[in-house]
Amino acid sequence: MATRESNILFDDIFTVQDVDLEGKKFERVSRLTFNIELYPLRKGDVFTLALASSLSRQVVEVLEDAGDKQDYQYVMYGKVYKFDDGSDEVVTAYASFGGLLMALTGSYRHLQHIVIGENIYLLMRQ
Repeated sequence: MATRESNILFDDIFTVQDVDLEGKKFERVSRLTFNIELYPLRKGDVFTLALASSLSRQVVEVLEDAGDKQDYQYVMYGKVYKFDDGSDEVVTAYASFGGLLMALTGSYRHLQHIVIGENIYLLMRQ
């Protein structure tokens, strides 16, 4: 996990456990936590997701120092609109990327640098 000084707010590797867990709600898209019509993923796929407050050279250097030499394949720009304090150190940060919504739930210590009203970049790659 990168520090706030690096402009990287969150980064982690995910494995798709299920698609449309609560049933298919939309004809053309499935739901993971994001719209897979824009970035197709299937059960078992592994992807990296990072959130950054800027796309400055500093962000690129931090990702390279962490051994992340591959370019990101998908980038979205959005805004954090809600941050829910959960229970037992589990919190959820909500962001909107031009109407595409993200809910990221995890440990407070991993999400503590995400701030309501902040503009963020979401970066993804497989």
